[in-house]
This record gives sequence, C-alpha cells and structure tokens, in this order.
Amino acid sequence: MAMTNLEVGPCKATDSPKVVVLVGKKAAIAGGGLAKHVPSMDSSVLQTMLEEVKPGDNGASTSTWLPGTGGGPATRLVLAVLPDKVSRHNSPICSHSITSLIQKEAGGKGDVRVLAAIDEESAVGPVACAVAKAFPLFNGKSKAEGEDEEAERTIRTSFVKADGSEVTEELRLAGARAAMGGVRRAANIADTPPEEMTAEALVQQATDVAKALGVKATVIRGPELDAKGYGGIWGVGKAAESPPGLVILSYEPEGATDATETVCLVGKGIMYDTGGLSLKISGAMCGMKHDNGGAAGLLGAFEAAVSLKAEQRLHLLLCIAENAIGPKAMRNDDILKCYSGKTVEINNTDAEGRLVLADGVAHATKHLSPNLVVDMATLTGAQMISTGKKHAAILANQEDVELRAVRAGRHSGDLAHPLVYAPELFKDEFKSKVADMKNSVKDRMNAQSSCAGTFIEQHLAKDYTGGWLHVDMAGPSTADERGTGYGVGFILSLLKVKAFAEASRQYLVSRSIPDAIGH
Repeated sequence: MAMTNLEVGPCKATDSPKVVVLVGKKAAIAGGGLAKHVPSMDSSVLQTMLEEVKPGDNGASTSTWLPGTGGGPATRLVLAVLPDKVSRHNSPICSHSITSLIQKEAGGKGDVRVLAAIDEESAVGPVACAVAKAFPLFNGKSKAEGEDEEAERTIRTSFVKADGSEVTEELRLAGARAAMGGVRRAANIADTPPEEMTAEALVQQATDVAKALGVKATVIRGPELDAKGYGGIWGVGKAAESPPGLVILSYEPEGATDATETVCLVGKGIMYDTGGLSLKISGAMCGMKHDNGGAAGLLGAFEAAVSLKAEQRLHLLLCIAENAIGPKAMRNDDILKCYSGKTVEINNTDAEGRLVLADGVAHATKHLSPNLVVDMATLTGAQMISTGKKHAAILANQEDVELRAVRAGRHSGDLAHPLVYAPELFKDEFKSKVADMKNSVKDRMNAQSSCAGTFIEQHLAKDYTGGWLHVDMAGPSTADERGTGYGVGFILSLLKVKAFAEASRQYLVSRSIPDAIGH
C-alpha cells in the first residue's frame, strides 16, 4: 500500500493538493488568517460555510469545492471547526477533535494541505501530534485485483497565527517534525502484528534508534536476566519463543553537570499478552498486541526528545517480554524474586506488567541516580473505569510531580488525571503468607489502578528520595483498534523540551470554561 508522508512548514505556492483542511475555532477561521492562504477562496463562501457548521462539544466539519488554479483540477475545501470552549480537564487545543475531524475528511487518496489556526506558538507541537495520530503507518491490507498501485501522498501541515502570518521558526517546526515522527513510530509498534513485532524486533528497533541518535545502548536478554536478578522480566517472558529483554538507552546532554536533572523513563513492553496460565478468555485476548503501548510511547518520546536536544539527562528502560503459555510459563503460586530483592507470590499471571516494571524502576533507582522516574504502561483495564478512554490515570509520590503531569497532559493533548495516592491504604491488598507480597489485589473493588501503581512503587530503591510518576494509559493508548502514539507529546511537554514548548498558564486558563478553572 502507498505511503502517507507527513510534512510541516509554510504553504508552498507550487502545492496543488486534492484537499485543503482549515482547522481551528470558528472565530479564528472567520478572522481571515487562514483563508488568505487558500487561492480562489471567496469570502462569502467561507462565511456561508461557517454559518452552517455547529461545532458543539466535539467539533464539526463541512466542505465545498473550489475551482482549480491555472486550469488544474478542483480542490475540496474542508472547514474543521473545533469546539469554542473546553473544560479544565480537557486540552485547550481540542486535540481529539483535530484528530477525528482530519481522519474523517482527509482520508483516501491524494495530497492534503492542513492549515491550523493556533493561538500561541507553543501549540505547534501538540497540534502536530494530533495530526500525526490521524495517519498511522501500519497497513496490512492487500491491493484489490485490477487495482492500480496507489501513489505516495503527502500531508503538509502549516501553522497560522492570529495575525494571519505562518509559523516559520525552524525550532518550532523541528519540534513538530520530531513529535510527528515519534507518534507514528509508537503507533506503528503497537499496531504491528505480534508475529512481526516480537520481543527481539522491539529490542532491535530500540538499538537502531540508539545508533541513529548516537547514544549508549545496553541490552540484557534471555537467561542473563535470570542470572542478574531480573526475576520479574524473566519470569513473565521465559516461556516465549522470543526471549525477554531489558534495553537501556542513555543520553547525556551537552554541558551536563551534577546539577542536571536526570529522568528515567520506564516502559512496559509486553509484546503480546495471553494472560499466561490465567488465560484471557471470552475474546479478551484480541487486541493484546497493543500491550506494548507504554514502551512504544516512551521510545518515540525518547527519540524525539534527544533529537531536539532535551536539557535533561535521560535514560530509557524498556522492559520487554511476551506473556506466553507453555511448559516454562510462570504459574500461579510461583514466587519470583524481583531486582529490588523483594519476593512476589504470583496469584494472577495476567497481572504481569507490574512485574516487568518492578524490575525496571528498581534498576533505575539503584544504578542511574534519577531525580524523577516515570513509568508508563497499558497496565489495568480498571484505568478506563477510573479516568476513561481519553485520560491516562496517573499516580505520583509528590504533589508537584502530579501537577506537572496534569499540566503536561493538557498542553500536549495526551491527557492525564490523578488517581488516589495513599499507599498506606492499599499495601494490604498484596499481603502474602509466604512472600513479601502478591502480585494482584485481594479486593478488585478497592481502587485497582491505584493499587497496581502502589505495587510498582514498592520496588523503588529503599534510599530513593526523588519523584516518581506512574502513567497508566490503557485507555488512551488506542482508538478504534489502532495505536494512538500516546505518551510522545506528554513526555515532551513534561520535560519542557524547548522546541515543543510548554504553554503559558494564561493560555491554559483562558481557554477553559470560566466556572471550571482549577488552581
């Protein structure tokens, strides 16, 4: 199938797209800033279209045809009008509306030009992420008999400010390109079938990224995990044909000192989750190729952040395994010794993600001296009950980390909302008579997602005093059976990567419904 290429930058006079999409709030489109970049645009036609469309809560679109320039083919013009207001727990850029409207109107064949109205330049990267989510890379469909091979198509996105001028600063555009690339890499990893995207394949992809970026890569695989004490990763993945692994990529920013912030990103990379011997039944196994969404999102984020010269010292730890069944599979009643030194009685082999992450955060806090540890995972189905399908659920040991994460979610469009953080109330859920803890709760009605995060926190090094952020993104990692690349924009915003740029407080507040503004 034909490749869809994504570009960002100013409009080109030589462009002759099949579709032009103007995306923004109604007032921004009506201001004329976008329209002046569309040849043969008639202001009266634009006004009529704007009067016709009612954006509501989710945005809406309408379209017409414009005559071609110089005798060329006609161009389809789409107005993708975003909601006028959003609540304080939504993103001011209406990222989900951007993705869904562009997906609806710019699918099919032919080149597309997207003209996005932005209120401030910090929105460039997040809008780019929203556009990228509309064009996933993986496609396993075959060409129909007699069908011509499709030509490659280009989706070019330009960003237009309120005064009608385009964003031309290369720093901003580079941030948009890197974010788009990271989102598409992450979604592609999650979408690729497990027979192709094996543990070995993800290890290879991660080391290829390291080589391209010029950063250090360390790989611990197979029985070496067992020998070195990574009992969580080894226990989960030892039954699979493709052996489990821990991949560590390390980036040192130019001019780094002892005072430079060190951030460890720890991703759950379960390449396929059968549930193990606690086998998923009743169709619950379908879609489990997406259970590597945390690792995928963090690999895409790491690649983008390093390419944009993030100011932090970054370590990416990918905890990679397939939760398979077979003669070597871990059993309920087994006891694993994790890298933290703590022992875990298995009472649910389908609660495997927390086991691999336990080894990841233990390694990070024992050896890498972080100021902040972020683990990201498609961890619990209960997350969707807690915070829904668009907001990740977060757990943080420090209030400032929690607030920083919520703000990053709102800016980037990768939304996040806090869970209850009270480990002293949840630890008893994991009590074991024969080990330090069990791996699954005794009461599934007692804040399951908070409990799952609490399990991971117990494996931080005893002397660790820094910040810890757990991101359970089981819901927002997918949409309509496709990976979303969740986590790339979130991490770029959390790290305040300059090219991605954090939004101002005034911007976040002024775009919210006035009586719903938080502090």
